[in-house]
Amino acid sequence: MAEATAKALFDAAEAARAAVDADAKMALTEQAAALWRAASELEDGPLRAEALADPGAPAKPELVDPRRVAKRNPGSGSGRAAHLHALTHIEFVATNLAWDAVVRFRGMPLAYYQQWAQVALEEAEHFTALRARLRDAGADYGDFAAHNGLWDMAARTADDPLARMMMVPRYLEARALEAAPIMQAKFRQAGDEASAALIARIAKEEIGHVAAGSRWFGHLCQSRGQDRREAFVTLLDGFARGRPKGPFELDIRRQAGFTEWELAWLEQGG
Repeated sequence: MAEATAKALFDAAEAARAAVDADAKMALTEQAAALWRAASELEDGPLRAEALADPGAPAKPELVDPRRVAKRNPGSGSGRAAHLHALTHIEFVATNLAWDAVVRFRGMPLAYYQQWAQVALEEAEHFTALRARLRDAGADYGDFAAHNGLWDMAARTADDPLARMMMVPRYLEARALEAAPIMQAKFRQAGDEASAALIARIAKEEIGHVAAGSRWFGHLCQSRGQDRREAFVTLLDGFARGRPKGPFELDIRRQAGFTEWELAWLEQGG
């Protein structure tokens, strides 16, 4: 079988990104990830993607202000379902985010696209697993309102892959890693060991996703001749309005590719 052309690879990624139906998006993600995994070279193509619409998403869940999202206490039946729904929604958006990193930013090495295609596949697997737990709780994806904070940051960083790598994986997703043990404890206290174990497994895999952001953040700094420390501080100041608040899980962040200088800088304001 002939290897897919660059156009076919990017078209497959965009098809997954644009799919509206959740099941279709996950199926197309599996297909596109397989194509990218099999690629051995990426011939020259357009350095800039055409104007992109927002990624595809179903009509439900309704997207609302974060303050209007249902309370998520796993100690009650409805609260547990609401919490699982919020996690499921995050993984749906994360699937779109990974494909957006592929489709939007051209002129990167093949390894960049292959890594983010693999991230998309893993995010889709997380979505499917969490949706199964949500259904076990008597609900389904779309039954609760959700917010779009994760995608809002993607929209703000749409013009620069360096900003995207810093602010989505290395800022928002890194904070989610630090919240995972707290979520696990809440589900265990509610007697839901299966959900706690699933969150633990997902969190372990998400370390690799943040590490992907760290890898390509470093690559872009080096290729642009930009000081990594300066880029780290400048982007946080510009997009997060200053130094994030601690406490920080330093060992997890080390595994995710944070440098000792970055960790020390974060700790100074924690």
